[in-house]
Amino acid sequence: MKYRAEIDGLRALAVLPVILFHAGFEWFGGGFVGVDVFFVISGYLITTIILSEMAEDKFSIINFYERRARRILPALFFVMAACLPFAWMWLTPSLLKDFGQSLIAVSTFSSNILFWQESGYFDTAAELKPLLHTWSLAVEEQYYILFPIFLILTWRLGLKWILILLSIVFLVSLGVAQWGAYNKPFAAFFLLPTRGWELLIGVFAGFYLKYNAHLKSHTVNQMLSLLGFGMIAYSIIAFNKTTPFPSLYALIPTIGTGLLILCAVPKTFIHRLLSLKFIVGIGLISYSAYLWHQPLLAFARHRTLGEVSDLILISLCLASLIMAGFSWRYVEGPFRNRKRFNRKVIFRLSAIGILLFSTIGLTVHFTDGLEQLKVRSYSIEERRIFDIVKSNTNYDIYDRMYSSNCKLWAKDVSDLSSAEFDKCSKLFGGPLVVLGDSHAMNIFNIFAQSNAYDFVVGLSQGGCRPHTPEPFCHYDSSADFLREIAPTKPMVVYHQASSYFFTDQNGRYQPSTSNEVFFDKDNVLKVDSYLKYLADFDLNVIWLGGFTEYGINANNYQTQIKEFPRHSFRVFDQIEISVIKTIEEKGVADSYKYISFNDFYEIGEQVIFEDCLIWRDKDHFSTCGEQHIVQNADWTLMSSLTANK
Repeated sequence: MKYRAEIDGLRALAVLPVILFHAGFEWFGGGFVGVDVFFVISGYLITTIILSEMAEDKFSIINFYERRARRILPALFFVMAACLPFAWMWLTPSLLKDFGQSLIAVSTFSSNILFWQESGYFDTAAELKPLLHTWSLAVEEQYYILFPIFLILTWRLGLKWILILLSIVFLVSLGVAQWGAYNKPFAAFFLLPTRGWELLIGVFAGFYLKYNAHLKSHTVNQMLSLLGFGMIAYSIIAFNKTTPFPSLYALIPTIGTGLLILCAVPKTFIHRLLSLKFIVGIGLISYSAYLWHQPLLAFARHRTLGEVSDLILISLCLASLIMAGFSWRYVEGPFRNRKRFNRKVIFRLSAIGILLFSTIGLTVHFTDGLEQLKVRSYSIEERRIFDIVKSNTNYDIYDRMYSSNCKLWAKDVSDLSSAEFDKCSKLFGGPLVVLGDSHAMNIFNIFAQSNAYDFVVGLSQGGCRPHTPEPFCHYDSSADFLREIAPTKPMVVYHQASSYFFTDQNGRYQPSTSNEVFFDKDNVLKVDSYLKYLADFDLNVIWLGGFTEYGINANNYQTQIKEFPRHSFRVFDQIEISVIKTIEEKGVADSYKYISFNDFYEIGEQVIFEDCLIWRDKDHFSTCGEQHIVQNADWTLMSSLTANK
């Protein structure tokens, strides 16, 4: 295959935005599309290589996998090995256990599946995963397994049928990606079936250039290459964490990449730009740069407890390029040299690497992150903090929902025991009903454990808010239920995470990372409208405002608990003022009452009380935290507004 310098330049255009995006620079909010650019490039290059060899009847799947092993594994194993000592020194046992799992997944080409199951790519916790970025390598490796086999099986059908079959796969994959981006976003982001169409754009470009020459019109090539470059640049600048991906939006950077492959020919402006020696140089080390940047950023965030200055971030980005140059020259280059390492050696070393890192990963996993060894190195005070954090985190809130006589919680009305409800209703009249999302699950536990109410019903579920119902939520039946029991004069307390009422430039607010907050007035108005709808049933409705969120997962810093971010107090006070102003403008005096959470219990800077860490994670109370609030909340205020006892 003829070398194209502009393709290496295109690799530079892909890797730099990804690095700057992971560093957190706002101007590169859509920098994650660099991965999509890589997918198209991979589809094109692999197709070109295979087609050239198959046309000459020289294709060997063993040779193909040898080339892939030479290209991918040595640098990958080198970076993984470099991560081991820092993981031991700086990761908490729970995170070290997660790291062990990622070692196994990376070694078995399945890290995209692991990270899909663990969390979202854009979650704050994802910033702390040193090997998160390897998900895209897993997608490509899975493609490398399937695509050559597909071509071998369909080659005799002829070019027409191959392209028809690939077109069908493309349309199905794109359709599933569009649906998944809105309905199953984590799966859509990480898995091959919803990413395959991006690789196929490169495949189609490879087929086209194999059997056709580049367009002859200089003007057309000039315009289309400029358009392609502009489409990628637009995606990098305009997209952010809230952009559904990989939906139809992903067509913009991927088609843009396809246009550059097809039309950035010699004498065009984009060809000259991408062929500049400096840019080509970055492209040559782009794979190693991609491997190095995430571990550097993740470990730096661990070391500084998440607070990394812009100067350090810039330094780390530059360091990833310097280290990439080193590993490109001394690791990638030598292992690509068949004279230095023959096929047998490559396959043996690959097998040893896979077995070695899988074994290390399994050992770390089954020893809970080498917990006993780690704890032995802690001071007495660090061990105390470790025990406090461990006992108050690492559990599912659904497993800790309070239950006793006439304290009933359910995700859905249909899950409530009608016999138990009727018995309690006869004894105490209408219940106090806590309605809302996962934060309301905390509130139900608090109200249910107090002595202020005899009959409490919780209708709450994580991710569910009645003004924005999802298919798996219960709010339609809840409204019918409340209308039905209205004659018993129940009290309805509505509560939800107030962080859904404002966003930063990248989506839902994260206290530790946001600089500018934007108030989502429409969302508040939806809640206001819903509560007025409930009040029309002749119900006594209270909106208990959201609490200031910790914004930090203490389990990530076990022995070094961070103080409450002062920034959080400012922005949550800001949202409280905005919410109150919005609902007062709508006039709520005759429908429902709004109570500030701080009037009920004031969140302060202290996060540990004796042996209780009051936070289970970054924005939910722990079980002992709920009990602490029960003991210290202003129940006189709440009782003055309710009368079911």
